[in-house]
Amino acid sequence: IARRQRQMCIRDSVLMRRLLGYLRPYRLQVAISFAAILGTSVLQLAQPYLTMIAIDHYIAVGDVTGLTRIALLFFSVLIGAFVLEAVRIHTMQMMGQHIMVNLRSEIFKHLQRLDLSFYDRNPVGRLITRVTTDVDVLNELFTAGVVAVFGDIFTLLGIMVVLLSMNWKLALITFSVLP
Repeated sequence: IARRQRQMCIRDSVLMRRLLGYLRPYRLQVAISFAAILGTSVLQLAQPYLTMIAIDHYIAVGDVTGLTRIALLFFSVLIGAFVLEAVRIHTMQMMGQHIMVNLRSEIFKHLQRLDLSFYDRNPVGRLITRVTTDVDVLNELFTAGVVAVFGDIFTLLGIMVVLLSMNWKLALITFSVLP
C-alpha cells in the first residue's frame, strides 16, 4: 500500500508541475494576485486592531475627535480591502480564461492527431463533454481553490503574528487548543 501511495504522489506531483507550466506566461498576473492576497490579509487583520484602539483609547476616555480619525482610517482599510479583492478576482478570472483557452487548444490539437480507430471506441460527445467540463474544473481550481487556500494561510499566519506580538503568553495558551 505504501508503495502504491508513493507512486500516486509522484504521479500527482508530475501532473501538478505540468499544470503549473500553464501559469508561466502569466507570471505578472500571478504576482499581482499574490500581492493582492497578501494585502487583503493584512487589511483584514488591521480591522480588529483598529477596533481595539478605538475602544481602549478613544471610546473609554470619550475622545470624539480621535474616534473620528480611527473611524475614517477603518473606512479606508475597508475600501482598500475591497479594491485589492476586486483586483485579485479580476486578475485571476482573466488569467483563468486565458489558461482555459490554451489548455483547450492543446487538448483539441491532441484529439485531432489521434487515429480514427480511437473515435470508433470512444463516443465523440463524451470526449467533448470531458474536455469542456474537466477544463472548467481546472479553471475553478486555479481561480478559486488555490487562492482561497493561500488567502486563509496568510490570514492565519498573520493572526498568529499579531497575537504573539500583543501578548505572547496568552497567544501560547490560545495556540495550545489548536490541532
